[in-house]
Amino acid sequence: MRGTELFINDHLLDLIFESAYYGIVIVDRDGMIQYISNNYCAFLGVDRDTVIGEHVTDVIENTRMHLIPRTGQKDMADVQLLRGEFVIANRIPIIENNEILGAIGTILFKDLDDWKQMNSHIKDVLSELNYYRNEWEAENGLKYSLHDLIGHTPEVTELKERVKRVASGDISVLLRGESGTGKEILAQSIHKLSERSEKPFVKVNCGSIPEHLLESELFGYEEGAFTGAKKGGKIGKFEFAAGGTIFLDEIGDMPQHMQVKLLRVLQEKEFEPVGALQPKKINIRVIAATNRPLEKMIEDKLFREDLFYRINAVQLFIPPLRARREDIHLLVEHFLKRVTARIGKRVTSVSPEALSLIEQYDWPGNIRELENVIDAGVHLSDGEVMGIEALPDYLRNSQTTKMEKRSLKSIIEETEKKAIERALKQCGYDKNKAAESLGIGNSTIYDKIKKYAITESVE
Repeated sequence: MRGTELFINDHLLDLIFESAYYGIVIVDRDGMIQYISNNYCAFLGVDRDTVIGEHVTDVIENTRMHLIPRTGQKDMADVQLLRGEFVIANRIPIIENNEILGAIGTILFKDLDDWKQMNSHIKDVLSELNYYRNEWEAENGLKYSLHDLIGHTPEVTELKERVKRVASGDISVLLRGESGTGKEILAQSIHKLSERSEKPFVKVNCGSIPEHLLESELFGYEEGAFTGAKKGGKIGKFEFAAGGTIFLDEIGDMPQHMQVKLLRVLQEKEFEPVGALQPKKINIRVIAATNRPLEKMIEDKLFREDLFYRINAVQLFIPPLRARREDIHLLVEHFLKRVTARIGKRVTSVSPEALSLIEQYDWPGNIRELENVIDAGVHLSDGEVMGIEALPDYLRNSQTTKMEKRSLKSIIEETEKKAIERALKQCGYDKNKAAESLGIGNSTIYDKIKKYAITESVE
């Protein structure tokens, strides 16, 4: 970026800021940390060399630093909850020749004891506000952030980066993936990282609402619109989400007559409550999700092609759990900590035998199924280590049957295929580089690719 000279002299910045401020952070226009003071790192409990170059939302909780370069607006004296303490944060855009280069954020105070006293006062004043805000977020289903997308595989890392890139705009997003892969985590993460984060997030499961009620649920109705209509009418999900984000889950289950009405909302930015004489304008962002093959449904005349292209401005694919087995142990640890904290039972780890069984299973129910298995396993464990006996019978039996049916040759071939697929992805599908990384000849990898029918579209 132009103007990086503002960020390169860390020694000079340390001399200035360590004596004047408790904490300071500087980000570029993409929200990537370019400088952070040592005492801010100490307060956050992070290593400065590690966090430089990271996205600010991955380092500082509840931050809005990444939004300042987008809006160009100052954010002064904002109360922010940081590591269990309320702090007063100032955020200012860095502008040169009318171009926004980044932003600088500070946490200011003169004396630590004064700050602790002020912090106690802030906690007392804001306790009731926090209570109602948490209640509002729970009511609106806002319980996830990008930190809840657990995994370090290249697919998950790239997915997180794409979420950060698309979150800032108002573009429609279509989330694709099997049931239980975490589509709602992505939807809420996009909302929380967007400039609409202070506005409502409303989820609609298009498959769970009876067809004859769907229109009034989405768009509301006027008084007297039909027999049994409430006095004064009722606002719908779209109007309730005004200014914010509406998440249309299982959009592939939406009836065709409602697809037409949704298309109008996306095209004209307006909707019409049932029984209304005039349409209402709406400012809203739409995120849709499905596990159904919409392209095939279009061919079968079950889903409108024009609506598909409206909601498919950006498409994010969430890989199934069996396609990222390297992340399974991280998810197991995550769910184990969550479940034990919730029920107060001391189960500290999973036995190597049980973990091996878990990692080999195909998980048709994906992350949701894994979470349920760990939840049940904690309840069924007798000691501090979850063993195979705490796993459900179907999981143990399926693995036994699977191993009995597989020959040594098939096991070797499957392992070989996965190794080649992984090497190709890591080398950008450069076959020669992949062959070199695997220690095999170029002709060998070409033969193997043909044998296993490996393509660049491997997920």
